[in-house]
Amino acid sequence: MKVVVTGASGFLGSRVADYLLSDQSPITVTELVLVDIQAPPKRNDPRVSSFALELSAPGSAEQLITKNVAVMFHLAAIVSGHAEADFDLGLRVNFDATRSLLDEARRTNPSLIFVFTSTVGVFGGNLPEVINDLTAVTPQNSYGTAKAMSELLINDCSRKGFVDGRIVRLPTVSVRAGAANRAVTSFASGIIREPLNGERSVCPVPPEQKLWLTSPEVVVKNIVYAATLPDDALGPWRAVNLPGFRVSVHEMLQALKVVAGEKVAALVSFEPVELISNMVASFPAKFDNSRALDLGFAVDKNFADVIRAYIRNDLKRPL
Repeated sequence: MKVVVTGASGFLGSRVADYLLSDQSPITVTELVLVDIQAPPKRNDPRVSSFALELSAPGSAEQLITKNVAVMFHLAAIVSGHAEADFDLGLRVNFDATRSLLDEARRTNPSLIFVFTSTVGVFGGNLPEVINDLTAVTPQNSYGTAKAMSELLINDCSRKGFVDGRIVRLPTVSVRAGAANRAVTSFASGIIREPLNGERSVCPVPPEQKLWLTSPEVVVKNIVYAATLPDDALGPWRAVNLPGFRVSVHEMLQALKVVAGEKVAALVSFEPVELISNMVASFPAKFDNSRALDLGFAVDKNFADVIRAYIRNDLKRPL
């Protein structure tokens, strides 16, 4: 099976690629094409080809979508803080490129399984206490708006038989390894990752702020699992809120204290940043996981175990 991953240089894209190449993958990959604005790292695997590509540039979609591509995982995006700061770039990368890919699938390969990573940031404003898959999208930020537009287009293209779309809305992912990015929720990893590496971290939101979280390990498995669902499993609405769990920043730091000790947790301080606080506060933090769990998606048990998984898999500095 030929598979394409966009955004394959990013944290999640690279891990989706690794998982697809592993023995644990539920998809048998015979050819894997990895693309990003900067060429993804080469892998010592004859199935893999990697190259740089600007997805919104003319002709890019035609290079990626051919008749023999079975699955595309479209993860390429400008993250929330960057999209808010540069509206035109965010719209071009987060919506225009998606539309170009869908147009090419319609012309060339309407049976393509198109897995699109969206965000809980498509919700905002005056929301019900609990969000489900059919809650109306009311984004309060440019990133969420472009993702919501893409969701609606994928749904309509799927309804018309132009593509087999599957939309997975990602909770905030923590703990991400590596350097901080420009997502407004980047602190959700930084307040754990930096202290575990012996560094101070400043949290821009108050301790009582609640978040809807998932771990990298679980979300990668869920992204790939979406491609294995039967074509009629999602019905007319192709978007699924991936399972997560609700936790406050204070509870995250309490879990860090339990796992790594009080001295590590004490490396976190609070300095509110109004723009970030307001955007994060607009995101919902309580979801009904039932549809996703019924479909077979996985969920983390608790945040302490998420921290332990980061220490086990990604921490380079021994505690």
